[in-house]
Amino acid sequence: MTETNGTEGAETAESSESTETAEPTDRRKLGLAMMAKVYGWDVHEGPGDFFSMTVEHLFGEVWTRERLSFRDRRLLLIGLLVGQGLDDVLGLQLEAALGNGEIDDDELREIVIFLTHYAGWPRGAKLNSAAETLIGRRAAAAEHPPPRPDPVD
Repeated sequence: MTETNGTEGAETAESSESTETAEPTDRRKLGLAMMAKVYGWDVHEGPGDFFSMTVEHLFGEVWTRERLSFRDRRLLLIGLLVGQGLDDVLGLQLEAALGNGEIDDDELREIVIFLTHYAGWPRGAKLNSAAETLIGRRAAAAEHPPPRPDPVD
């Protein structure tokens, strides 16, 4: 066991404060851009060390590694979320995957069938319901798009 003199916590707190007020680093900018791609909407700065670690490490380093494709990562994450029953985050991931064109409606339906056999029927049924609701909502939006604003002359 290593002894410490108690200065490590102060050093960490000091560095996190400067991170929140300083210009974003390249890794932070990369992480924010990747986080926006993963979730399908613009992501803005957030406070605290947890947000910093999420953006800079998870999205700035892990999601940007080259060995797996973005789609591979998305599919792995979807499987994990189904397996753990994390339906709220799952809905965000499914919507982003469809919205970004990473999967289409038929692939989503195939994912439901496949994961049902590994995650169990109750979770599969919830996933199917979420998938069909999302597919139906997207189809309705495509049939009745919101009106475009008049161009400004």
